[in-house]
Amino acid sequence: MTKIVTILTEGFADWETTLLNAVAHAYYNVETFYATPGGRPVTSTGGLRVSADMAVEDVKPEAFDAVIVCGGTAWQSDSPPDIAPLLAAAKENGVLLGLICDGTWAAAKAGILDDVRHTSNGAGYLDPTGYRGSALYRDTPAAVTDHRIVTASGTSPVAFLSAVMEGLGLANDELSYYVGLHARQYQAA
Repeated sequence: MTKIVTILTEGFADWETTLLNAVAHAYYNVETFYATPGGRPVTSTGGLRVSADMAVEDVKPEAFDAVIVCGGTAWQSDSPPDIAPLLAAAKENGVLLGLICDGTWAAAKAGILDDVRHTSNGAGYLDPTGYRGSALYRDTPAAVTDHRIVTASGTSPVAFLSAVMEGLGLANDELSYYVGLHARQYQAA
């Protein structure tokens, strides 16, 4: 069975990974887990309180098919969680990395985006991290996948869902239909 773990922090952006986890769990029988710093409960920007399945520090990336990093206010704070070793181990082991919004910030600081095509919240957004991958940045509202690393802006949770599911080998006609339902709202404009 496919397993994914989503890293949440205090102030996580609830909308960014909710669709992915809900669709994966409810319709594709993916085992979904949540990890937080110290395994402590966290509260989203929308006030949703979540209890973790495990501490980020205890995540063994090789036990999962994907490691997802949700954005949120913690990643640009004065003392963000250090997930660089976890991200490096996931990348080294070929585990799919899903990075959305400020999850890309954490990955950029860890050097994960230095050598892969990627996107984030806008051109130049990741530059303050000191990363060296700006030449590979793609300014697009779609998710970008390169070498089993999926990146998306915080305004692209549907594209993120689709790209992660595709990266896990789970994309099918039902997923295309579901993504199409979300896209219809923009076709009328």
